[in-house]
Amino acid sequence: MTADLTRERTRPGLWHIAEDHPDHIAVVDPDGTEVTYGDFVADANRYANGLRALGLRTGDAILLLQPNGSDLLAAHFGAMQIGLYIVVVNWHLTGSEIAYLLSDSGAKAFIAHARFADAASAAADEANVPAGARLAVGDIDGFQPLVGLAAGQPSTKPPERTSGSPMLYTSGTTGRPKGVRRPLTGADPDEVPMAAAWFFGIFGLGPFDGHVHLCGSPLYHTAVLNFVAISMQLGHTAVLMDRWDPEEMLRLIERYRVTHSHMVPTQFRRLLDLPEETRDRYDMSSLRVMIHGAAPCPNEVKRQMLDWWGPVVTEYYAATEGGGTAITGEEWLRKPGSVGRPWPGSTIKILDDDGNEQPPGETGQVYMKMGESTFEYYKDRQKTEKAHVGGLFTLGDIGYLDEDGYLYLCDRKNDMIISGGVNIYPAEIEGELAMHPRVADVAVFGVPHADWGEQIKAVVQPTAGATPGDALSEDILAFARDRLAKFKLPKSIDYVAELPRDPNGKLYKRKLRDPYWEGHDRAI
Repeated sequence: MTADLTRERTRPGLWHIAEDHPDHIAVVDPDGTEVTYGDFVADANRYANGLRALGLRTGDAILLLQPNGSDLLAAHFGAMQIGLYIVVVNWHLTGSEIAYLLSDSGAKAFIAHARFADAASAAADEANVPAGARLAVGDIDGFQPLVGLAAGQPSTKPPERTSGSPMLYTSGTTGRPKGVRRPLTGADPDEVPMAAAWFFGIFGLGPFDGHVHLCGSPLYHTAVLNFVAISMQLGHTAVLMDRWDPEEMLRLIERYRVTHSHMVPTQFRRLLDLPEETRDRYDMSSLRVMIHGAAPCPNEVKRQMLDWWGPVVTEYYAATEGGGTAITGEEWLRKPGSVGRPWPGSTIKILDDDGNEQPPGETGQVYMKMGESTFEYYKDRQKTEKAHVGGLFTLGDIGYLDEDGYLYLCDRKNDMIISGGVNIYPAEIEGELAMHPRVADVAVFGVPHADWGEQIKAVVQPTAGATPGDALSEDILAFARDRLAKFKLPKSIDYVAELPRDPNGKLYKRKLRDPYWEGHDRAI
């Protein structure tokens, strides 16, 4: 890797860096290939010129179905500089689900990887994507090679340039996902968006200064792509992993002197499961800020990571739609369990069901806002209006603010259990059960009960070698009795081979809960 860039000698911004220091490493691919800024930008420019040649214009949309790699990032930046909306697709989706995204977004081009050939072909056929708009990395029957899009195209910037935008789809709790489509800003693609530099500033990450970002999660996840894209804009080399592995992550941190990453609590758990001699084998001294979010982190897991890595572990809570909080490791030790104070310019309020603001310590629904930014759920005015109270919006999370303005999350409103009129928050129970040595993963939710309305059910993924059954259930419940009030104890435990989570740790709890509610009406 090349020598560290400095603020004095280099302008931030992908295209500026490519001009000033073309030999600096922009991306390290999962196979170890190092791609310089000069080569990366040349590819992004060829893709942009090729997409223009296909007839795409400012405001059109494009879908990307690709694994982690510089190809995906070059296509992303290429589309971004010509004002396109970019939908990066979760490659776990079925062909029919991808077809919905193609149709709903109005995508004018579809770039897929041969690894996902079956789903890509099915989606393109169902959505009637024209043959010329089907592009493939590798061989997919009926798709044109992506290299053909770039072949013969100039490696220079396209003549008409304006910043595009990600078009993000929220998973939602019912029905089809909804697209979050923001108005295009008309900004110059050469310049780093002020919001991007400001966001990294929350975590103490400025341009250059020898920063190296490690990406261990799929780039289809909004936050993961955002962290990689901003890192590259600020001159931070991005090291990509194809499939996350705990020891491989440690090896890459030592090999590339990684300074920051974006993680989820599931990865912390797997890192802590490594033998102590394995953990001690690798040098972690380069770490400056390891950022986590996306799912609740059990307090004991957080403490153990802080003991191992030091106060570099920083947490944030945020929404695709805008706004959030952050808390450093030092702050968390003073305020354990908190997800932090609002970002500068972000508003966080706790409202009751009537829209009244709650005092410190009182729970309610968490509402937020980021400056004066606005959004709408694409083609879903009803959902947009339902999520808002005045200028504030909610994701459905329940929480409270303490007297110092620190936010504590209790759970999702849709996940809250009401048993005998008492509100019970599954996240608290999950955090305690997760610390049992034979629990690899756990989900807690309410199931129907004739007298109490709901009772508490735990579904456990046991560790390798643990035998599911009554003996294990009693051991887990005995463990929980020392940690939880009696009314919070699960009434029964079921076992599964693996909980349904996406690679970023998000639990699809409805898939577990819904079968128990067949034939019953649920109040929430």
